[in-house]
Amino acid sequence: MRIVVAGCGHIGQKLIANLVEEGHDVVVLDQSREVISEITSIYDVMGVCGNAADYETLASTGVAQADLFIASTTSDEMNMLSCFIAKRIGAQYTVARIRNPEYNDDSLGFMKRELGLAMAINPEALAARELFDILKMPSAAKIETFSGRAFEIVELKLKEDSQLSGMTLKELRMHHKAGVLICTVQRGNDVYIPGGDFMLKSGDKIGITASPAEIEIFLRRFGMLKKKARSVMILGGGKMTYYLGKMLLASGNLVTIIENDKKTAEELNDALPGATVVHGSGSHRELLLEEGIESMDALLALTGQDERNIVMAAYAETLNVPKVIVSVDRDEMADLAEKLGLDAVISPKRTVSDVLVRYARALESSKGSNVETLYKLMDGLVEALEFKVLAETSGVTGIPLKDLNLKDSILIAGIARGRKTIVPGGDDMIMPGDRVVVLAAGHHRLADLEDITA
Repeated sequence: MRIVVAGCGHIGQKLIANLVEEGHDVVVLDQSREVISEITSIYDVMGVCGNAADYETLASTGVAQADLFIASTTSDEMNMLSCFIAKRIGAQYTVARIRNPEYNDDSLGFMKRELGLAMAINPEALAARELFDILKMPSAAKIETFSGRAFEIVELKLKEDSQLSGMTLKELRMHHKAGVLICTVQRGNDVYIPGGDFMLKSGDKIGITASPAEIEIFLRRFGMLKKKARSVMILGGGKMTYYLGKMLLASGNLVTIIENDKKTAEELNDALPGATVVHGSGSHRELLLEEGIESMDALLALTGQDERNIVMAAYAETLNVPKVIVSVDRDEMADLAEKLGLDAVISPKRTVSDVLVRYARALESSKGSNVETLYKLMDGLVEALEFKVLAETSGVTGIPLKDLNLKDSILIAGIARGRKTIVPGGDDMIMPGDRVVVLAAGHHRLADLEDITA
């Protein structure tokens, strides 16, 4: 597809990298000549320097022939205006990055309709939802949901004393009657779609798929279930904190926010009644101790500065705070955080990129099935896709899974049929109307469910 991306900041650059990897014809637009020069020297894309809301500049990108136009500049207003103009010029679908809480309320639907937006995307709100899900299940390092939250894939790391260490998946299934599927394993730099003879080891990062209730039963049975975080301390008072704070307060959590900027702290105090908002630096040890970090169930470092977040999260680990989560923007910082033992690392730009790559792939999908959801797992080495089976003519329906000639490193991880969730065995079949969760490692690029077969 031909895709135009306006705005090449952290999120824009991550998106460009992933869209190029997907094989799309990408044109990039930014006001900075240096940024355009850098991107065009790294990626095989065409670059245009100029104002994203200028008619002539937009026209010069070839937006009239674009299948998708994505506006991800730092200004919500610029993004909305450029999408409006791009749509009028001829772009088939438009997506705007809209971050301001004032726009993300009842007025958002009106603006989407009037501006002709296919999607409005909010990185901080998406990341806040990801954080909220982890805090509900602190045992997890990452949680991805499918089929209206009826199905989940949970990533977690096996500790040294894990009961699962030394156990094969066949033993787990036969002797322990586990109602879950261990669908991926990351061991060092290697990722596996494991078979029945695969033996788990301490230090493995595993992906578990099942309904939320079955996953909770499994974690409790093997001593890995941590209590839900009730008291939460957040360092940094940005938009992500605002969205997360609203969710936590609505769920009855105790929330303490430490923000260095006085004006921002005052605004948060007004916007989040019920939260304790402290004006001060989250890097001051004395302040953290005074505000009770040692008694908190969770510490979230969300200051917007990767290095500071990692340092403060590492400090919280030394105090044995039960759950520590760090937000990072730069890929190399995410790698560093994991090497330091911080298992819960989130990145808003990765989250947004996953959503938009999924959307672009869904536009390409055939009539037999649609890509409903796409996530990157195991540090981006595995894709988890949810397909909705639309037609009885699909070449994979009505056939026992054991008889499907699946490609290497492909696994059917779950089937949702109405309100029923199925952890599939060899005799199960995919039926029209199902939602099917597929895992793909390696270089597979699945746009349709039929792509899973050799």
